[in-house]
Amino acid sequence: MVENSTAAPGSASTRPGILLIDKPQGHTSHDAVARVRRLAGTRKVGHAGTLDPMATGLLVLGTRSSTRLLTFIVGLDKEYTATIRLGAATSTDDAEGEVTERADQTAVAAVDDDAITAAIRPLTGDIEQVPSTVSAIKVGGKRAYALAREGIEVELKSRAVTVSAFDVLAIRRDGAAVDVDVRVVCSSGTYIRALARDLGASLGVGGHLTALRRTRIGPFDVTDASTIDDLDVETALLHPADVAKRLFGALELTEQEAVDLGHGKRLERELPAGHTGPIAAVAPDGRLVGLVERRGGSLKSVVNFPAEEPA
Repeated sequence: MVENSTAAPGSASTRPGILLIDKPQGHTSHDAVARVRRLAGTRKVGHAGTLDPMATGLLVLGTRSSTRLLTFIVGLDKEYTATIRLGAATSTDDAEGEVTERADQTAVAAVDDDAITAAIRPLTGDIEQVPSTVSAIKVGGKRAYALAREGIEVELKSRAVTVSAFDVLAIRRDGAAVDVDVRVVCSSGTYIRALARDLGASLGVGGHLTALRRTRIGPFDVTDASTIDDLDVETALLHPADVAKRLFGALELTEQEAVDLGHGKRLERELPAGHTGPIAAVAPDGRLVGLVERRGGSLKSVVNFPAEEPA
């Protein structure tokens, strides 16, 4: 989801770019957007995908015209570390919900390490997943979580997702519950809470998420992110051309081609060998002019970025 916000009037503006933020627990994604909006003084700040308040980790934000890049970042694969508690199911599939069922200690004790590994196997690869009822998916124009808060029962349809890695990092036992630390690499739209729910259900003891941290989105890693408290926006901003190059590769333009593309003209150029899809068109001065792709016998801009823009 790409979300935009308007800056407070009269605040100083900063250049467009992409920010990597390490969101702390207890803060919403909107909190992070609002903080960056104030610090950067821009009229436009957006994020590429939310994190629940309980979760920590990587948020990718954009300022000014760089919010146009967020659309392409939303769908990238993601990596998480998480803790799944086996032994109880909750109304939200995480620790913030009410316990809806609890297994007895005998059943929990019978779940050995091999059983956990075996139950994870069917949840890996190309799977059909029913999202959590407190997800942001819209049902009849309203978010599923909003309907759930109103006490309306929501039945969501399963959808295809890809879980390319679901690795057990550690297993801890205290008798009443089993905590399983995992690493998950998955396609956009995968719910880690739903994996916790489904793992617990398949083992017959219930399961929910007690910790979640997003460590990577596509090529962007949380180790390169800034914390909200220590954020210096101007220093932390990634140049839009550098980001676009990492995502799409680069097509270096001449001065005249940069002007022509900025005016909406097509380019009579060849893409690099083997390249398909959009590519970042970069001016000689390093400015991101647009994203172009082949349309017929020429290259056409699919997204333009202004040479100058208002604050």
